[in-house]
Amino acid sequence: MSPASLTVGLIQLTVGDAPLTNLQATIPLIRQAAAQGAQLVLTPEATNLLSPDRDWQRRTLRTEAQDPTLAALRSEARALGIWLLIGSLALATDDADGRFANRSLLIDPQGDIVARYDKLHMFDVTISATESYRESAAYRPGDRAVLARAADVPIGMTICYDLRFPHLYRQLAQAGARILTVPSAFNPVTGEAHWETLLRARAIETGCFVLAPAQCGTHPAPHSPDRPARRSHGHALVVDPWGKVLVDAGVTPGISVVSLDLTAVDRARSSIPSLTHDRPFAAPEIP
Repeated sequence: MSPASLTVGLIQLTVGDAPLTNLQATIPLIRQAAAQGAQLVLTPEATNLLSPDRDWQRRTLRTEAQDPTLAALRSEARALGIWLLIGSLALATDDADGRFANRSLLIDPQGDIVARYDKLHMFDVTISATESYRESAAYRPGDRAVLARAADVPIGMTICYDLRFPHLYRQLAQAGARILTVPSAFNPVTGEAHWETLLRARAIETGCFVLAPAQCGTHPAPHSPDRPARRSHGHALVVDPWGKVLVDAGVTPGISVVSLDLTAVDRARSSIPSLTHDRPFAAPEIP
């Protein structure tokens, strides 16, 4: 049975293309969140590295077993006695095509990895005539949804662009999730237009708390000075099951700590039990 409450800490970062520098910025924020009572701390997507340079990524990224950021954060979770959701790490793989994994990892208070989720949906979009992304060129998608437990609370793990695929969140909620995690490095253009609206919609549709730690600002890339700088929207959010925003972290790095009243999940779902109202229907005919 899930506890009645859980205190969570969301980390907002502006990482660059140097994993050690990023780690040195991340660990103090995790410690601050733990010191303020967070039982579960969450970091954003790409906690170890954000770089526009695929060659630099190939030279820098390590496998899960060799990644120094993961090793350090596992040690930190153990030392602090907290649950830690590493929003995602960019990791090398043994895939024949050389593509990386964008992987979220849940770490328990003993420092053990208890769940892994590889991002399902790749950010292959054209934002404007001068800005486009092809995540699938460098990262291979995952192939399964993941429901995990942290502090005895069922958690559905997702990453960033997954947010635009509501059926994933519905299935996670119907499988038992009470919290949905959406660690992100959201584009500023689409972030301004869609970020809060989509997160609130996913919370309302599922009757879950939605936790969305985020990257923010302009990401330094000193190892690739000839490449355009990448920016992220920020505004890490906590949304309750009724769609109310409990935390908005703004646009600067830092921490947000909030206690979740998990009984709100049951109240929202009993008021509008739409998760139990699915009906089969025929697919639309193409006119």
